[in-house]
Amino acid sequence: MKKTFKFSNLLLICAITGTLSGCSVVAVADAAVSVGATVVKTTVNVIGSAVDAVLPEKKDKEKEKK
Repeated sequence: MKKTFKFSNLLLICAITGTLSGCSVVAVADAAVSVGATVVKTTVNVIGSAVDAVLPEKKDKEKEKK
């Protein structure tokens, strides 16, 4: 008895492979967005820290008056 590969099986495998590749595209895009958001957040924190170091705050001046 010889087993044959049915066309429907091939079609099913192609459909499953197609959906898995779609998941991988979404995962890669999600990773890229996460990296981009982390870079922006870190840059903003560094700039904010630099501005805080250069510019005195009003609270510091009020403490000096007391």
